[in-house]
Amino acid sequence: PAAASTAASGRRGRRQRRAGRRPGGSLALRGRRGDGDGGGLAAGRPRPGPCQARGGALRPRRGGCEAPGPQGPRRCLRSVELSSQRRFDEIKKANQAAAKKLVEDQFSSSSEDDDEDAEVKQGKILAKTFTIYTSQTDGDASELERTRQYVNEAFQSGAMTCLICIASVKRNQAVWSCCGCFCIFHLVCIQKWAKDSLFLVSSPLTDDDFGKKDYPWPCPKCRFEYKRSETPSRYYCYCGKVENPPLDPWLVPHSCGQICEREFKPPCGHKCLLLCHPGPCPPCPKMVTTTCHCKKAKPVPRRCSAKEWSCRLPCGRLLLCGQHTCENPCHAGNCQPCPRVSKQRCICGRQTAERLCASPQWQCDQVCGKALPCGNHTCEQVCHAGPCGDCPRSGKRSCPCGKSKFTLPCTEDVPTCGDSCDKVLECGIHKCSQRCHRGPCEICRQEVEKQCRCGKHTKRMPCHKPYLCETKCTKIRDCQKHQCRRKCCSGNCPPCDQVCGRTLGCRNHKCPSGCHRGSCNPCPETVDVKCNCGKTVIKVPCGRERTIKPPKCKQLCSRPPTCHHPTQEKHYCHFGRCPPCRQSCQKTLACGHLCPVPCHDEALVKQTGLHQSAGPWEQPSEPAFIQTALPCPPCQVPVPVSPLPCHSAGPYSCKRPCGRLLNCQNHTCMKECHHVTKINGSADGKKAGPECLQCEEECTKPRPPGCSHRCVLPCHPGDCPSCLQMLKIKCHCKLSVLYIECLKLTSADLKEKDLLTSCKNQCPKELLCGHRCKEICHSGCCPLNCNQKVKLRCPCKRLKKEVQCSKIQEGQVSLECDALCKEMKRKASEIKEAEAKAAIEEEKRRQQAELEAFENRLKGRRKNKRRKDEIEIEQSSWQKYKNLIMLPVFGVAVVMIAWLMVYND
Repeated sequence: PAAASTAASGRRGRRQRRAGRRPGGSLALRGRRGDGDGGGLAAGRPRPGPCQARGGALRPRRGGCEAPGPQGPRRCLRSVELSSQRRFDEIKKANQAAAKKLVEDQFSSSSEDDDEDAEVKQGKILAKTFTIYTSQTDGDASELERTRQYVNEAFQSGAMTCLICIASVKRNQAVWSCCGCFCIFHLVCIQKWAKDSLFLVSSPLTDDDFGKKDYPWPCPKCRFEYKRSETPSRYYCYCGKVENPPLDPWLVPHSCGQICEREFKPPCGHKCLLLCHPGPCPPCPKMVTTTCHCKKAKPVPRRCSAKEWSCRLPCGRLLLCGQHTCENPCHAGNCQPCPRVSKQRCICGRQTAERLCASPQWQCDQVCGKALPCGNHTCEQVCHAGPCGDCPRSGKRSCPCGKSKFTLPCTEDVPTCGDSCDKVLECGIHKCSQRCHRGPCEICRQEVEKQCRCGKHTKRMPCHKPYLCETKCTKIRDCQKHQCRRKCCSGNCPPCDQVCGRTLGCRNHKCPSGCHRGSCNPCPETVDVKCNCGKTVIKVPCGRERTIKPPKCKQLCSRPPTCHHPTQEKHYCHFGRCPPCRQSCQKTLACGHLCPVPCHDEALVKQTGLHQSAGPWEQPSEPAFIQTALPCPPCQVPVPVSPLPCHSAGPYSCKRPCGRLLNCQNHTCMKECHHVTKINGSADGKKAGPECLQCEEECTKPRPPGCSHRCVLPCHPGDCPSCLQMLKIKCHCKLSVLYIECLKLTSADLKEKDLLTSCKNQCPKELLCGHRCKEICHSGCCPLNCNQKVKLRCPCKRLKKEVQCSKIQEGQVSLECDALCKEMKRKASEIKEAEAKAAIEEEKRRQQAELEAFENRLKGRRKNKRRKDEIEIEQSSWQKYKNLIMLPVFGVAVVMIAWLMVYND
């Protein structure tokens, strides 16, 4: 029943997993199994669960989501959204990490650029690191060469290389330094190296023995062994004070900048004074007072690192021989063996020989031969000291099998006892069946059922013969690559005897070790990278010689010059062609001077026309340059009698203006000093020649007063012609445009000019009174007295009179209204008052009618809404008789207006 229930539960679990649910009943989004994801989500992409996302919408699979109710699709949608958000976050973190790494790599190089600024900066950092030490040694830095080499490698491109991954060690990477060889490795690489080394050492052990012994792991370079507990787990600076030292461009890479304070080796009680640095600490610079090795000289102050010193006097200590004293100069340690030779007897005293005094004990090759106490035998020992001892055949002796003991004289041999031997044979199982006998027992000849060494076969055969079957072992050896293939193997397969042969990280050598598991050891070889001349050499790990820059050599280039100079300019050792020669050419020119320009024996000249393209489809090739010698340029040395250079000496131009008088007789030639051809044998040096400039300027002679026009002729000799140009001017009244010759206008006097500029028409200007001026077009102001006759009217405009305009302006004449005018004015005012009163009464009646109509509507007269209220309004007396009154009034007004008009005319 238990087995049946177990099988049933297994089947239920399988059905639930097929449906996309875990056994607990919760909805599961199963992910594809990826590398190292434990079967979960692969790269952040969930596999479609019960609800399949197709075409942007969630579609339930056959059977739908198994979650009860409408919550099933919602849960599936929520799971898909969570997985998408998780994937977005992972990609975001990866992008941020990549961007951060890219920014750090811009400043993470383990070396500086090979320019002058980098060298100056490196020199300042080195001086800062060694300042405290050199202050103790009075500036002597000879003991710092080894440490300086390690510090320089920290700055040099490619010098700091991790031997495990064969990659450069950068400033921002965590590192670990070996305390034996001071080699620097990546912290991650050395941790993996230690883990693999411990695994390889402890892999042959059983589970019971694993962990009982603390197996060490070695340094990849010097094989210095470290305990398991010394495996690095954190990143420290070189001196070990600061964890995760910050990146500082003004410090040695991976240094904390503090004083090292590590103890010197060998220990002397003092500590290192340098700033935190790679490599070994230099010798102790402290001053101590110490004596020599033999203690004979007086104590003197010396460096602590060199406090052991010799006074060079004979040592004088008694040697081990006890006869002579040490004659060597004062030295450290024990004295050497005595070098003298003396005659010495052997141990037994029979022979004498000359031997070194330092080895008085020696043996000869003679047998002792002295009689033993028994008197029957002699001593058989070789030259020995002391007594020979008792006879070895005296006392109780056993038979060959050891079961019986006999007391016999030393002259008699021990007989056999006759019992069985019973000694265990070589097989270790059976005993000897012979009777007590002398000498070794025979081999075991019993037949037994033997099992082969591998335990797979059995066979009946003599016990003394080993049984090995022909079955070959198929187990994998400890290298995890090759089978054992040994016949009848007991199971404890020997180590793999094949050579690894894998190519190392340097890509130059193959692993010479036996076939093994894990990574191969780094290539132990180093390669010398040399400069061009070979005098400057740096050692780099094998495989880095292809990427590292050659060292900068401070030796001068020793190549012979390629130009005509006997020696070339001094420059440092380099690869490739030497730089162009910058020395002066100094070749002798045809004129006898030396060429002063830079050397041009190896000038690069561009070649053109070497290759004709076949068509427009062919890409143009880069221009080819050839190195050729160019001829010396023309001599530019100045000549004393001429400002021209040597190559163009002769008649020259002084660069001043020519100054010859041109044909216009007004200007001179402004051309720069030039050659002039003489015409008709003319010897006058002031006249212009055909090479001089032709005057192209306008005539600049002064014009007559009042004429603003230029001369129509170009620059000419003699007087200018008369100006016949017509002037366009306005008359005095500014209404007409007149055209007058410039000559007439400029030659006329004031009266003639007034007549010429008058249009002969009446002046259009208005006087102060408003009338037009009666004078002909004139200059100046118009007359003030107006003789125009005008009509003067009374204030009511009924009476009129003609008088001169000037008298009216002066106020000499006036016209007043008579009695008729006053009577007509009074009647007109009465009519206006009557009309105003009638209008006021009419407005009051209208308002009263509207008020009554409004009151009637408020009293409820709404039975017939369409009916309009009819209100009879009584006409006033004015409305009744206004037509009879207004007609005579209008008639009188018309008659008066007509009379006034006739009177004015």
